[in-house]
Order: sequence, then structure tokens, then C-alpha cells
Amino acid sequence: MKKIGIKNWMWLLVTGVVLSSCAGEPTRENTHPNIVIIYVDDLGYGDVGCYGAKGVETPHIDAMAEKGMRFTDAHCPASTCTPSRYSLLAGEFAFRANAAILPGDAPLLFRDDQSTLPRMLQQAGYTTGVVGKWHLGLGRGHLNWNDSIKPGPLEIGFDYSFLIPATGDRVPSVFLENHLVVGLDTADPITVSFAEKVGEEPTGTENPELLKVQADPQHSNTIVNGISRIGFMDGGHKAQWVDEEFPYVLTQKAKDFISHNTQNPFFLYFAFHDIHVPRVPNKRFVGSSTMGARGDAIAQMDWCTGEIVRHLDSLGLAENTLIIFSSDNGPVLTDGYHDQAMELVGDHKPAGPYRGGKYSAFEAGTRVPNIVYWPGTVQPGVSDALLTHTDLYASLAALVGQELKSGEASDSKNTLDAWLGKTTEGRSEILEESFTLSIRNQEWKYIQPSNNSASWIQVEKNIEGGLSPEEQLYNLGADTSEAKNLAAEQPDQVARMKALLQEMVK
Repeated sequence: MKKIGIKNWMWLLVTGVVLSSCAGEPTRENTHPNIVIIYVDDLGYGDVGCYGAKGVETPHIDAMAEKGMRFTDAHCPASTCTPSRYSLLAGEFAFRANAAILPGDAPLLFRDDQSTLPRMLQQAGYTTGVVGKWHLGLGRGHLNWNDSIKPGPLEIGFDYSFLIPATGDRVPSVFLENHLVVGLDTADPITVSFAEKVGEEPTGTENPELLKVQADPQHSNTIVNGISRIGFMDGGHKAQWVDEEFPYVLTQKAKDFISHNTQNPFFLYFAFHDIHVPRVPNKRFVGSSTMGARGDAIAQMDWCTGEIVRHLDSLGLAENTLIIFSSDNGPVLTDGYHDQAMELVGDHKPAGPYRGGKYSAFEAGTRVPNIVYWPGTVQPGVSDALLTHTDLYASLAALVGQELKSGEASDSKNTLDAWLGKTTEGRSEILEESFTLSIRNQEWKYIQPSNNSASWIQVEKNIEGGLSPEEQLYNLGADTSEAKNLAAEQPDQVARMKALLQEMVK
């Protein structure tokens, strides 16, 4: 036998130890991936190509769906934006906080000591950021937009924020970065009022000839960038946004946050303004659909989504990043501005096969497109698991190994395996909020009676509100469009569903 020198022996020894160690150690599951929630505004179930959209292409979102998990029965918590966003971040039903669509100067919805999704992830070692539309209130009332504005996102668990303070159709039309208005000239202070006109700025009512798009009376107050808004604003001219720049400004801020946090796990809540009104897409996307401004805004939203995926790829982060793509409520075509969305919709069905839309108690109010994308971890497929965004809090806590305290995220349940496509067993029942409460249990849906007709939903928005003083019961397995109310024929089922709803409310 040939003699082996000491150097060769050392090499063999080290190699053997390494190989032995690798062979003996099981593959460890990634328990702290980066997390990105892309929350689109007013995107309906049928507004995306992979869900049947016509007249507009969404190649980037479709690619995510092809390589990830596409859900057919996932729900935002409510049929309007503020309640859905609150429930997503708080893990509790919005009615517990009296959360409704907020005015532009509303105080922060969250309590000082409240547990939140970003705060929980901070405790698990994450750097957290929010970019985009906020609409969850700021301060504690009587905001001074020329000073430090807090409490806000930074006080409830976000390390960084770059915001549209409320919505694009409300003043003040400025960006807010962390606590301060971006680009504010102290010599031109901002004054805001939702009660009466302030300053001498033109309004949509007084100067309709200055408008890029006509608006209803509610949206016809101060004009900024050729768009009249809800509320009155004076000053802050250098800080005022340009709507057409939203896709570039907001997407770049989201990409910057990602770039600055490549060495540690991060959570990004990217809350799009699209496809909320006013729909003023960048010239790059004008004419990219057959549906006018609303369709073009969908194409713009798809590009922004693709930019986030591409950026993660370029940084080598794609396989270490969980992306959840969805919407805060169902679709609406006419919502204050006359941009021909109804006239140009063509064969496109924003709500897909479902009845209702934004504001509605019917299924299209909360059943929204939902895609989970995590290359190498979430296998491609389609799932009919019954899911709600309220459960993301507890599910993500389970993912990162963070134990929830007693009372924390009280309405959130761990359905992580369903979100990751490991099972098609989701929730047995979910609660849906609108201007009443509804409950889903398997294929059954019960809508609680309401004396609030909210006729404006039908008259002003051309959407069926789903409200009735009578109990409503539908079997979605046989009646997708909720056309036949079975309450009178199925009293036992009504009683069972009613009891389930009352138990969830308790």
C-alpha cells in the first residue's frame, strides 16, 4: 500500500468531516424569508388575465400565477378599502375598531399599544416598510401638515414609510415620508379643510375648464394637477404630486427599500394606488388597453408588479422572498370621475362570474384575485381553499416562528399550509364585512338583514349593494351569481349560518 503524506491525510480528514456534516444535517426550511404584500386598490376578481380579463393584458401577474399558486376563493376582509387594510394589519375584524372609509384628516385607527403585523415581524427580526396608499388615519386629530405628523406607520411597527396619506382623490395631494411632507417649502405652508374652502385655489365646481377629467360634486373641490379632489387645500405647491408619476415614484421607493435591506429579512407592504380613482395613467400606458383609463391603469399596475419581481431577481432574492399579491376590495367602474370606464368596458367582466363589487355584500365585494409566489417553495397550481386576508397575521407569525400573545390578532387563524399550497383545506368559515355582515361556510353564504338600503351604491356606483331587510342565503356551489335566495326554503340552514356568524362576532 502506498504511504500517504501528512498533508494528504489532513486534506482527507477535513473533507471527510465536511462531507459527513453535510450528509448528516437535514435540509432546513427557510423560516425567515423576505415577505412582500402587494395590495392593489379596487382590483376585481376578473380584472387580471389569469382570472379571465379581456381588453387588457397582465403578463407579469400572469407569470407569477403560472409559477406560483393562484387562489379562486380568497377574500379581502371587507368590500371597502380602510376596513380591509385595517384587518390585514391588525388581524381583527374592522367593526371592532369602528373602521370605515376614512376622511382625509382622520386620526390613526390603531391604538398606541396595539399589536400589528409589522410590529410582530419586527419582533421576529424583520425590517419593515410601507410604500403607497395608507388611508388608515394619521395623528390624533387636527393635523398640522407643516410639522412632524405622528403617530402613523412608524408608531405601529414600520421602520420606514412613504405614503399617499389617504387616497389619490383626497387632499392633501402630497407624499409623506416617515413623519414629514416631502419637498415642503416652509414659506408656503399647507392648509387643509374638509369643511370649507381655504385659500384661493381653483375648484372643480368653480373652474371645470381646468380639469383633465370631470368629476361628481363630492370630488369637485380643490384642483391639483388638473384633477379636482375631495376636500380643500391651500399652499404646499412645491410638494404637490403629479398623478402620472405615481408608478415611477412609488415603485422606485419600494425597490429602494428592498435594495437597502438585502442583508436582513424584510417585510414590505406595497399598497398600490392603482386602480383607484382618479385614474391618470402615465403616458407610457395610455392606450395599452381597449378600456380607456381604467384598463390602462390595470396595465400600469401590472408593470409595477413586474418591476418588483424583476428587482428581486436582479438582487438574487427571488427564492428567498414570499410575495402575496391581492386586492383590498372588489371592482368599481364609476367612482366619482367620468373617465368612461363604464362605456368602454366592452366584454370585460371586472367581477368575473360574481355578483356585486366594491361596497357590496355580494360575493364580488370581497372575492378578489390572489396569487402567492415563492420560487422553489410554493409549487405552481390552483387552489380553491377558502381564505381571508385577516388570517395573514397568524399565518405569517407561524411562518417566522413568532408565538402570538393572548388576545393578539384575535380574529386571525393560522392557515399557513393553505397559503403555501400544501393543502386545499383553508378556513371552514370566513366573515365578510360590507354595510352589513356576511358569513361563508363552504359553499353556503348568509347575508345578515340590514335596514340600511344604501341606495347610493346602485344609483351612484351602478353596483348591487346586496343589502336587504330580509335574511339572504345562497348556495354558491349551485348558484355562483347569488341569484336565488334560499332563506325561506332552508330555515334550518339559515339558523345554522346565523349562529356561526353570531359566534364569530362574539
